[in-house]
Amino acid sequence: MERKTGTVARGIRCPIIREGNDLADIVVTSVLDAAASEGFELRDRDVISVTESVVARSQGNYVSVDAIAQDIKNKLGGGTIGVIFPILSRNRFAICLRGIARGAEKIVLMLSYPSDEVGNELVSMDQIDAAGINPYSDVLDLVKYRQAFGENLHPFTNVDYVQYYSDLITEEGAQVEIIFANHPQEILKHTKKVLTCDIHTRERSKRILRENGAETVLGLDDIMTESIDGSGCNERFGLLGSNKSTESSVKLFPRDCTDLVFDIQKQILDKTGKHVEVMVYGDGAFKDPVGKIWELADPCVAVANTPGLEGTPNELKLKYLADNDFKDLTGEALKEAISRRILEKDESLVGKMESQGTTPRRLTDLIGSLCDLTSGSGDKGTPVILVQGYFDNYTS
Repeated sequence: MERKTGTVARGIRCPIIREGNDLADIVVTSVLDAAASEGFELRDRDVISVTESVVARSQGNYVSVDAIAQDIKNKLGGGTIGVIFPILSRNRFAICLRGIARGAEKIVLMLSYPSDEVGNELVSMDQIDAAGINPYSDVLDLVKYRQAFGENLHPFTNVDYVQYYSDLITEEGAQVEIIFANHPQEILKHTKKVLTCDIHTRERSKRILRENGAETVLGLDDIMTESIDGSGCNERFGLLGSNKSTESSVKLFPRDCTDLVFDIQKQILDKTGKHVEVMVYGDGAFKDPVGKIWELADPCVAVANTPGLEGTPNELKLKYLADNDFKDLTGEALKEAISRRILEKDESLVGKMESQGTTPRRLTDLIGSLCDLTSGSGDKGTPVILVQGYFDNYTS
């Protein structure tokens, strides 16, 4: 019988996850209990996704401000450090900044403007235009910034991040100087030791700094790559992807969790006979139309996934077929023609006109974004998302 629904994303309620919990068992049990309670069945190619937060929590992957400070001193010398291109976030960066400042005598903080990397605005483009400032070339100190723009509060958090970050640094006993610029090499006029805090553009920033004479160049991904006095660490991403845990610690991005996704997949197969796909997901990618914020504060969307989630969608655009190839057909004849075309489609539709307008993104990024929106980041209590029917099409 033809199904009347397509993709369904379900948030799966789970117990509160603590360090040392058997996460694979909790995930499998929670999914199967939800299926029994809500009256649905698992199917082949369903996707079980687990948010990175509970994975890192089960791993006990936390670091203190003191550990961050010690690593900063070890790697950058403890003097004057240039800290460039951080995102504006109390959750994502503020506690890391405490550790960075605690490990330095002076911080020269260079903020990108009018917005940070993920879209949080310091000022609007209308303000930039009204002030006659060119963000592509003009460098502002704090006095010029305040003269041009005054105090700017984030539209949702009501925080003046310029003042907030400045206060954090001084509270940790370091001097602070703030500048506003969009070219990495500008920081080298102040110090040759630089910590670049951008996420997705970090390799370019590092290259530019090295090419322009920096003595020491590190990214957040180079801090806390090894344990300090028994702390957590992340060999691949360091502090990237971390979240505030307490006022004096952060939870890092999960360490390798490939075994976890395969363990969940195997347990589901053993218990139900269904071959599901599994992934651990971080931030998705979607833009808030009011706050202008892209999520993407994590270094990747998929931390780990089973092989069936590799690749990109291979889909035909139904409205293109209906309006062009089969424009003279209606009703059952149109349905049969489109269904036949779907069943006969090439294994790769890259560059084909009938696929134009389909989303050109990796499956893991698309599904991860769906899961991130479904789970939310608050009190829903659904750190596991079950996605069904994602790989269906019009003929299913």
